[in-house]
Amino acid sequence: MKLIVQIPCFNEEHTLPQTIADIPRQIEGIDEVEILVIDDGSSDATVSVAKKLGVDYIVHHQGNRGLAAAFQSGIDEALRHGADIIVNTDGDNQYDGSYIPTLIQPIMNQKAEVVVGDREVMKVSHFGFGKKLLSRIGSMVVSRMTGVKIPDAVSGFRAFTRQAAMELNIVSSFSYTIEMLLQCGRKRLVVTSVPVGVNGKLRSSRLFRSIPQFIFYSISTLLRIYAMIRPLRFFLFLGGVFSLIGLSAIIRFLVFYLSGDGEGHIQSLIIGGAVLMIGAMTFLIGLLADLISFNRQLTEGALYRIKKIGYEIKDLHAKVDELQDIKSNKKK
Repeated sequence: MKLIVQIPCFNEEHTLPQTIADIPRQIEGIDEVEILVIDDGSSDATVSVAKKLGVDYIVHHQGNRGLAAAFQSGIDEALRHGADIIVNTDGDNQYDGSYIPTLIQPIMNQKAEVVVGDREVMKVSHFGFGKKLLSRIGSMVVSRMTGVKIPDAVSGFRAFTRQAAMELNIVSSFSYTIEMLLQCGRKRLVVTSVPVGVNGKLRSSRLFRSIPQFIFYSISTLLRIYAMIRPLRFFLFLGGVFSLIGLSAIIRFLVFYLSGDGEGHIQSLIIGGAVLMIGAMTFLIGLLADLISFNRQLTEGALYRIKKIGYEIKDLHAKVDELQDIKSNKKK
């Protein structure tokens, strides 16, 4: 069984050595542990440092495409190299790599397909109170919307099986963490969480400049992906809000009209009718989006089969080459 640890990196020349040093190369039940670095357009010596440290694979992005794109590139590359289990960690050495055996244990025991490392943020001393509170509230909201109960929804320390990795298709540009949970919930993948350790802070986050910016990007990403994955529920709720507002305005007019004072409140009828029409149009958009969502599911199913066939063919070629080498060695 092969485990590949992928590390998305953007200018991590100073933190990458410790991150790699913490990754155990011998794990019980695992035959091979390999390391994959995704260089997301780094302008420093990240690549040369990775080569000196002897990482097994390096993926290059010509420019900085963002964490989500780097994550997906890593998944694709790890699958191409035959990973049975993939672990994702950050290049800033935030997560304690010695917890990788703990992280993959539910997968090894066949009790989960995806495992998220729980940093237990309320216990992390270098996290401010605001960050802890936002993390707790955010995780509760994400768990409710995704149907996946995870105490640390934005943790990037994750492990997943080869099967689960082939089913994931990250399309957001900000971060993969929330979208991944939404996809896991829709595809009914078995997700669990285990407590993991974190290291001291070595640098500020490059994913966002401030907490308000992080909140804005996280909420917008959550809403966009939720609307894409569960469009009917999203647009029915939105259409319901518009319909209630429109009906309230119409009822207000009717109350005044029945009391003999309707002439001065005709604007309520006009506004109510317009908003009610917007609500009806939103319902129709929801139906159309739901049909598009079914098409997306069919496309993802086809993409999964293409990936599976492609990787199986590659594995078969590798076995044929291995048998040929064995035969040639016997002849010698």
